[in-house]
Amino acid sequence: MRLSRRTLLAAGLTAPLAACSTPQRRGAGGPVEITFWSALRGSQQVVDAFNSSQNRIRVVFQQIPSGGQGGYAKLSNAARAGNAPDVATIEYPQVPGYAIDGVARDITDLVTDRLKQKLLPQALKLTTFDNRVFSVPLDVEPMVLHYRADLFQANGFEVPTTWDEFAGLARTVKSRFPDKRLTLFPTDGGTQFACHAWQAGAQWFDTRGGKWRVSLADEPTQKVAAYWQGLIDEDLVFRNAGDSKQHDAQIGQDRVITRLSGAWDAGAQMRARPAQKGKWRIAPMPIWDEQVVGTHGGSTFAVTKDSQEPEAAMEFIEWQCTHPDALTARLKSGTSSQYPVAPGLVETGAKAFPGEYYGGQDIYRLFQQEADKIRDGWVWGPRMTATLKVMQDGFAKAGAGAGTLIDAVREAQSGTMPDLLALGLSTEEGAR
Repeated sequence: MRLSRRTLLAAGLTAPLAACSTPQRRGAGGPVEITFWSALRGSQQVVDAFNSSQNRIRVVFQQIPSGGQGGYAKLSNAARAGNAPDVATIEYPQVPGYAIDGVARDITDLVTDRLKQKLLPQALKLTTFDNRVFSVPLDVEPMVLHYRADLFQANGFEVPTTWDEFAGLARTVKSRFPDKRLTLFPTDGGTQFACHAWQAGAQWFDTRGGKWRVSLADEPTQKVAAYWQGLIDEDLVFRNAGDSKQHDAQIGQDRVITRLSGAWDAGAQMRARPAQKGKWRIAPMPIWDEQVVGTHGGSTFAVTKDSQEPEAAMEFIEWQCTHPDALTARLKSGTSSQYPVAPGLVETGAKAFPGEYYGGQDIYRLFQQEADKIRDGWVWGPRMTATLKVMQDGFAKAGAGAGTLIDAVREAQSGTMPDLLALGLSTEEGAR
């Protein structure tokens, strides 16, 4: 039974998959074979652990570039050619687009109540549209404050708990150390800016009422844009790309002393800068008024439309997302600090992650505390890659003094509307 065309175009859904049975061996020749593409570090170790754990399903893994470096283009091209992998990693902002395009199949009837009960509800809602599930969350990454504990202690700095305190500390850092800044405003950080807006109460996209309502420049977002614009105007933050040699140098040369990013970034920092072992700690992100946060990063697993073995694919996905051996294998690779979307794995993560880099701090307990604060109700748009590109082009201009952050947000909204209309979606434009 297919969903109505109106609902499909409004909420971005494809037809539900028929109920499926337990995967069976392919004749007498051996296990069912499925393919898996991912850019996530530690995935090979996870696949090896899964293949060793049973003999009914064999996963063939291919490491692909991250989405922005060509991974999503590779997946889309494969889907157009009819040979997408059985399982693909898709980050949260891209799930609606892949659902609308039909690349990620509707797996509602494959997601058991047992699996749902193991997952953080806020995360599963990010991959569910009109009560149809299109991918299974692996991790959820509340934004946190990474800070140089040694520099804070040496200079008597207090860890800021509010955004007002954060701005005050930024002024102190600049006044004492003209070559340092408290943090970076990343001009390539559209998803980071989204996280700030999310925390402040923004609702960029809304599908209630059968339409995609777009309000990128709503009141909470304007507040966030004005705050960061003020820090830029006072020259209190660096403003350049976060994914750049320039920013690597700023961190490596002790010129930036806090970093705002998702829980996953603890592992990335440990891998990238081993010489700073013991110098970093992690704290909750500063707040506005409410004790809520947004997420920065996080991945999901989709079963693609081309999979001939969707039951086996789902069994592998469930194992990856909920089994202690899967998380242990990923974290033991020494390249990841993902916070699992299954709260039952927090203890496993705490034991598996090498804590020496953060001075013995139990960062997984902190991540758990912050994950429980994720504000519910956020919806990503159908063409976030294009939306964020326009926004980031504007951020780069604002960072150079040409235009403002709110200008960049408004331009992103204007650039988003034609994409949605081209998809045939029913749309409505909100605050600008």
